[in-house]
Amino acid sequence: MTESAGTPPDPDRSAAGDEDGPQDEPQHGPQDKSQDGPGADPSGVEWQTGGVPVRRRRRWVRWVALAASFLVLVAAGLGWWLYRKLDNNIRTDTSAASELRAYERERPASVVHDAENILLIGSDSRAGDNRRYGRDDGGSQRSDTTILLHLAADRKSATAMSVPRDLMVEIPSCRQPGGKRTRKQFAQFNWAFEFGGTACTIRTVERMTGIRVDHYMVVDFNGFKDMVDAVDGVEICLKKSIDDPDAHLKLRAGRQKLDGEEALGYVRARKSLGNGSDTDRMDRQQRFLGALVNKVQSNGVLLNPTRLYPVLDAATKSLTTDPGLDTLKDLYELVRGMRNVPTEKVQFLTVPRQPYAVDPNRDELVQPEARKLFKRLRDDTPVTVVPADELKRDADASGSTSPTPTPTYSGTNAATGLCKR
Repeated sequence: MTESAGTPPDPDRSAAGDEDGPQDEPQHGPQDKSQDGPGADPSGVEWQTGGVPVRRRRRWVRWVALAASFLVLVAAGLGWWLYRKLDNNIRTDTSAASELRAYERERPASVVHDAENILLIGSDSRAGDNRRYGRDDGGSQRSDTTILLHLAADRKSATAMSVPRDLMVEIPSCRQPGGKRTRKQFAQFNWAFEFGGTACTIRTVERMTGIRVDHYMVVDFNGFKDMVDAVDGVEICLKKSIDDPDAHLKLRAGRQKLDGEEALGYVRARKSLGNGSDTDRMDRQQRFLGALVNKVQSNGVLLNPTRLYPVLDAATKSLTTDPGLDTLKDLYELVRGMRNVPTEKVQFLTVPRQPYAVDPNRDELVQPEARKLFKRLRDDTPVTVVPADELKRDADASGSTSPTPTPTYSGTNAATGLCKR
């Protein structure tokens, strides 16, 4: 009786094995692989299910990992390069900041924490790339468009108040680039920029309104034009055709989309649109800026890097700012705070004004309406803006220019658009 089942070993082979050790050659095949362990092969190659060598699979995984690492490094490097490019586009005006520090004692204090007031200045310099838009008067420049942008502390509204360039105001004594000082004088507002640049303009606005200017930006023509092109144009509606050689503008009547060059002529035209006044032009500029803001928000530009970059590139190339807004991070924080403001709460209006009694070609403030508006912005209290015709209807019906507890002013908002009036 045997101790185990099966065929008994060959006596001769057992004896030989005892004397000389194993003599059989290893046999290849799946049976031997199962004996030596999973994936083993006497040739030294490991196998995985499906017959693919493990060594080859590991080599492929290493190459994929290396390629992925390389792509991550390239993307990071490209992102950093783009960030630095945009950051370096922004120019810093340190001279204005220095001049303002010298007059710190006379400047108004900030009233509401977290509310911000930013002065936007559009320069009408004809030097450099802007020469094609007019004569260059020795490099001199005046503020063509000035807007005080008030951002509410809760960032639920933004109010942009235009200051007419022909408004008669008190301009303080300002330091000129050569070091000489101008005398204090009563003159039209846009002379302040010519006399003493940004610092003189800010001091003039602060004296007139009592509102502390926290930051400022100077924007040139070409930057505005490039921004319109970056969002693929802005749509407007015209009741009649325009042919204005001075504004480099020729447009047909009806609904149409303006590119950057056409948009620049449209917002600057005076003789061929409306009544030819600066008042009418400011209203048109406000509506166009509202339409531009609406286009940026409604088309998902802020959430699409491929569409956002050209807008940022155009904007940063056109900007000269104070040291507090001269980095892309600073501007991003500013924009991020505004991105959730509803377009109907992005409001545009002009300071209450009327023809100047001495010269009807100039403007003067209407009081006490102007003081009331300045106080509401200074105190960060609500301001209601409605179209002029609606305001007139409400005033006629109630017998008052302020029919509601919240003062109402003539203006528009970013939700209105240029084809909805």
